[in-house]
Amino acid sequence: MSTDKRCTWAGDDPLYLDYHDTEWGVPCFDDRQLFEFLILEGAQAGLAWITILRKRGNYRQSFDEFDPVKIARYSQKRVDKLLQNPGIVRNRLKVESTVSNAKAYLEIQEKHGSFSDYLWRYVDGKPITNHWRDIKQVPASTPLSDQLSKDLKKAGFRFVGTTICYAYMQAVGLVNDHTTDCFRHSHIAQLNHG
Repeated sequence: MSTDKRCTWAGDDPLYLDYHDTEWGVPCFDDRQLFEFLILEGAQAGLAWITILRKRGNYRQSFDEFDPVKIARYSQKRVDKLLQNPGIVRNRLKVESTVSNAKAYLEIQEKHGSFSDYLWRYVDGKPITNHWRDIKQVPASTPLSDQLSKDLKKAGFRFVGTTICYAYMQAVGLVNDHTTDCFRHSHIAQLNHG
């Protein structure tokens, strides 16, 4: 673990620190990973992100490594079984939305060639690098996350409100919201412009 200054939200939990240092804000173009983050951000609604990070391995195991083709075929019996699994967030609406979101995801892939192509067009293929000095300056949503939320809902997705969409955009690197005093801000900015 780096001893460099980090975003204050990273705290001192090793899981959180690793996530902050290696994943959060790194531009992601991998469709399976993009699907995983979309589902996990929805599962997180109303909970702390650390709760989801701690359950992430169970999610991967329980949801076929986030294979949308397999998830789209889940039966009601499979959903009911998942709701008995203490390793995931056992919220019926969230579990059922994972199945319907997989179907919507596959439709977008079919229409656009990949989910990555669909998603990255919102930022013209290039991440937005913000320059927040303090975590309090970072917005919970933006007009861009409003638009993404609206479009995903229209496409049949659930648990994709504007705040969830903005958190998603931060996680998968559409926006670099590391604070300017965080060592990852410049690292990610270099990735974005390198």
